[in-house]
Amino acid sequence: MPALETAQSLLILWAVIGYLLGSIPFGMVLAKVMGLGNLREIGSGNIGATNVLRTGNKAAAALTLILDGAKGAVAVLLARALAGEDAAQLAGLAAFIGHIHPVWLRFRGGKGVATFLGVILALAWPVGLALCATWLVTAALARISSMAALVAAATSTIWMVLLGHGQLFALGVALTLLVFWTHRTNISRLRAGTEPKIGQK
Repeated sequence: MPALETAQSLLILWAVIGYLLGSIPFGMVLAKVMGLGNLREIGSGNIGATNVLRTGNKAAAALTLILDGAKGAVAVLLARALAGEDAAQLAGLAAFIGHIHPVWLRFRGGKGVATFLGVILALAWPVGLALCATWLVTAALARISSMAALVAAATSTIWMVLLGHGQLFALGVALTLLVFWTHRTNISRLRAGTEPKIGQK
């Protein structure tokens, strides 16, 4: 029993660490530091890279994308190195939740796409690369960021199985459902044909 309690305590600890890492709102921080204005008053009001791009600053958008992905990857890699695979998956899920519900922004965060990709890249880089390629191809064809995110998320479990990482299937399902939930307004606009293109203000 003591060993079981210790294992459970470690998992809880890594969930908290993952959440706190995921909660860092890099888009808001960069926008403030670089004088780009309040992201809540720009475009969709989102704190992610797509909305940062609407400020017209491509460097800030790219840096937001990298850092939002990195915080998910760091959570996974730290947990894996110090506590194993179960902790890594839990830390990754917690990092994603931290991004979409950050304690620092009264639990109103972003949609989590970059963090989602960072988590998967750290857990299984072949699957992560496949998802990045799926996002890029869809974005190039449709020029709609949300559609690319939805297609990448929807195919995540397929890539996991095809590339031999079926142990991530449950996590993939959970992350996919969360991505679709955070994009529910985008889905409505996609159906109505009013979803903005990438770079459109």
